[in-house]
Amino acid sequence: MISKTIQKLFLGTGIRNSVQRRLCRTSDSYRNVRSVILCSFSLLFMQQHVSAQLLQNKEVYTMEDTLRGSLNANRDWWDVLRYEIEVKPDIEKKEIEGKVKIYFKTKRNAKRMQVDLQQPLIVDSVKFSSGTYSFNKSPFGVFGNAKFFQKNSVVNIQISASIYEETSLTIYYHGKPKEAVRAPWDGGLTWSKDKKGNAWVSTSCQGLGASVWWPCKDHQSDEPDNGVSLTMIVPDTLIAVGNGLLKGKKNLPNNFIAYTWETKNPINTYDVAMNIGKYVNFKDTIMGEGGKLNLDYWVLDSNLNKAKEQFKQVKPMLHCFEYWFGKYPFYEDSYKLVDAPFLGMEHQSAVAYGNKYANGYLGRDLSGSGWGLKWDFIIIHESGHEWFGNNITTKDIADMWVHEGFTNYSETLYTQWLYGEEAGNDYCVGIRKNISNNIPIIGPYGVNKEGSGDMYYKAANMIHNIRHSINNDVLFRKILRGLNSTFYHKTVTTQQVENYISTTTGINFSKTFDQYLRTIQIPELEYYADSVASKITYRWVNSIDGFDMPLTIPVSNKKLTTATAFKTTQLTATEMAWFNKKNIERNYFIKTKQLPSLP
Repeated sequence: MISKTIQKLFLGTGIRNSVQRRLCRTSDSYRNVRSVILCSFSLLFMQQHVSAQLLQNKEVYTMEDTLRGSLNANRDWWDVLRYEIEVKPDIEKKEIEGKVKIYFKTKRNAKRMQVDLQQPLIVDSVKFSSGTYSFNKSPFGVFGNAKFFQKNSVVNIQISASIYEETSLTIYYHGKPKEAVRAPWDGGLTWSKDKKGNAWVSTSCQGLGASVWWPCKDHQSDEPDNGVSLTMIVPDTLIAVGNGLLKGKKNLPNNFIAYTWETKNPINTYDVAMNIGKYVNFKDTIMGEGGKLNLDYWVLDSNLNKAKEQFKQVKPMLHCFEYWFGKYPFYEDSYKLVDAPFLGMEHQSAVAYGNKYANGYLGRDLSGSGWGLKWDFIIIHESGHEWFGNNITTKDIADMWVHEGFTNYSETLYTQWLYGEEAGNDYCVGIRKNISNNIPIIGPYGVNKEGSGDMYYKAANMIHNIRHSINNDVLFRKILRGLNSTFYHKTVTTQQVENYISTTTGINFSKTFDQYLRTIQIPELEYYADSVASKITYRWVNSIDGFDMPLTIPVSNKKLTTATAFKTTQLTATEMAWFNKKNIERNYFIKTKQLPSLP
């Protein structure tokens, strides 16, 4: 997703992003009054003051947060196999009605089943089915209508007898879903019109949750193994676009058409996207690592010519990302860009695009280096999520740095792909100005809460650190590709990702991860350079105990490691010439302090 830092572009202020970034978007639109007040105060105080305020305030989590964010006894006994969604929006009333069939398998018997649906949407009925997705012949102990009760965002379904192995249920519902206030950060349903006055409807619900518009198991750890089908019933003057491939189009009475889209691959529930508008379509193909990949573009008819020009950036982007990250993860579902009435989102195989057909981020360079104006931010960033976020998905959104840090670093890799290594370094160093250091990157677990918005720029620079510590791009590429193959279509924890990197490199980066992900301290390298003796004496300060990130001198591949005690190392003349503040801080997101005398 796009960093909330960038909201300052909309607010018309130069205030830094310490509060604006992700605080305002939570699982409820505004979780409590204190958060709203803090967001307002952020426009009045300097960043340091605001950061201090945030550190002093501990957010209180409710039972609702825990029910949404954890795998409790009513959730952990069943595993989703597939969703079949059918929805009919009433565009004039801004309401929807629909049904969702959930195929699932059981791990054990249970008396209650939690499905998520956010009010004011209302469940009308729940019915268990006798059929199964995989046609398992085992008998079932539950059929027909089920008893349920709905409270807030949770629907609890009573299980009156045992359910064996695999079965399904259908939930019928209706209502007026939450309308997006500032999509995609404060998401929901966007009911808008295009320049010609045609209806234009779209969904965006990362963090807020897919249950804002359809009933599901709204937890990132459980993706449907066999994908999702989405049928949208719309007026015949409009076209509906979803994820994956168009599987059917059926004319209905009263001038309606049903469009059915289907993904064959697992998909995050928040990635399932409904797009309705006066769309036109053009296509292309590319030969990639997985063979021929279909490229499918759905844009408003007024944007067709602009799209044909701007979307030429897709092919070099895909070649770059396949080189660094491995095969595009969803060949069977195609790659799509879809015009959206908001800036953009990483909707799997149907990336939402709203960057106004301009390079940069709405014409701005987020790095200030100039390189960010050479390519379209939304095409590059949101497509990067196909690997990190959609292919590899974190079980808990507290670990969202895995999505956003690697995807943010994909911007550096793409800049390097087009313009060379130093251009990439310029871009990565430039985005550091967007780092707040207000709260740790990793958030609290089990309450559906992200950590700091520094999961973007700071996490990307941590990856930059690791890359330069390794000083071996063959190995660095192996790590990126290995992550995407080892965790292909899987959900992960941060610990799995951290362990994979340390194991693959042969360097224990655990203290590096702890430093950058779990504290707000930026380590400082204190050093004294004895140019006559060609020696340096150095140590880490402002760091956690045992911090030992290797600092590699690239001209010789010499690795300097130390903790909090001073250490002296002999260097060559070439190494001494490289060892200065400018070079070190270009390769590493740290501070340096040259001491005037030997400590």
